[in-house]
Amino acid sequence: MPEFVTFAIDLRLHRFYGIPIFPLAATGTLWNNADMIIGDRLRALREEKKFSQGDIEKRTGLLRCYISRVENGHTVPAIETLEKMARALEVPLYQLFYDGEEPPELPNLPKRKSADDIVWGSTGKEARLLSKFRRLMGRIEEPDRRLLLYMAQKMANR
Repeated sequence: MPEFVTFAIDLRLHRFYGIPIFPLAATGTLWNNADMIIGDRLRALREEKKFSQGDIEKRTGLLRCYISRVENGHTVPAIETLEKMARALEVPLYQLFYDGEEPPELPNLPKRKSADDIVWGSTGKEARLLSKFRRLMGRIEEPDRRLLLYMAQKMANR
């Protein structure tokens, strides 16, 4: 069963003794691991694919010195940068954080509110106010209604 990967890797062991970096046994989940270094994972994936930093530079448009700074842990990349690097490495984004063939199982998250639930005046105090406003708008004379709508449009255009 695939597990989350810890990213605190001593690359010297890999470079000097040939000890494989991945797969690693997890010592905790990604979100609880303060020692996570995304640069090590990016370097490992790049070397696995036999790409140079220059290849990644050409594929992403990022400078080679920036790629080096990310891989050495001197810079933390933005999510947009990680997306570019994942595309350049020809891997799905989740594989930058997860060492397994299949995507991890998603937790049961609460359902998102639909557009109907978010609309102003659909529930609670707002719904009561809107109902009262409709009732009062139905009672006023046509010239007053036009004046009120004209003023509302002017205020909305500010």
